[in-house]
Amino acid sequence: MVTIKDIKIKKLHTDAKIPTYGTAYAAGADLYAVLPEPVTLAPNTSQAIPTGISLAIPDGLVGLVYARSGLSCKQDLAPANKVGVIDADYRGEIMVFLHNHGTQTRTVQNGDRIAQIVFTPYVQANFQVVDELATTDRGAGSFGHTGK
Repeated sequence: MVTIKDIKIKKLHTDAKIPTYGTAYAAGADLYAVLPEPVTLAPNTSQAIPTGISLAIPDGLVGLVYARSGLSCKQDLAPANKVGVIDADYRGEIMVFLHNHGTQTRTVQNGDRIAQIVFTPYVQANFQVVDELATTDRGAGSFGHTGK
């Protein structure tokens, strides 16, 4: 079941595009670049790309900014921080810091789809300092602890 939540959006630039879902069941909505001129990314460099929008994310949700599959796999462009976190109380412009992971120079044009945003509930923790934690079968076993 898909639950629809209203997200208020403010266009900060006349060229700004409202995020769009590619299919009826897409989890991520595409974010678009708003650029006065193309931005060129040399290999192993990052650049902040504005979207021209700000959001009022409802309390209890977080916006997570992920790479677009095609852009990251075919053009080596993905968010520099891997996953961007947009908190419900942030009202500034949504920026995507794209990083060129490849060996070729890439160019981002005005209107290009540059990332996708997924809205999801979150839980805030109440951290409690204790002397001991409950034991488990795994215990402190780390990466590769099962030998598989």
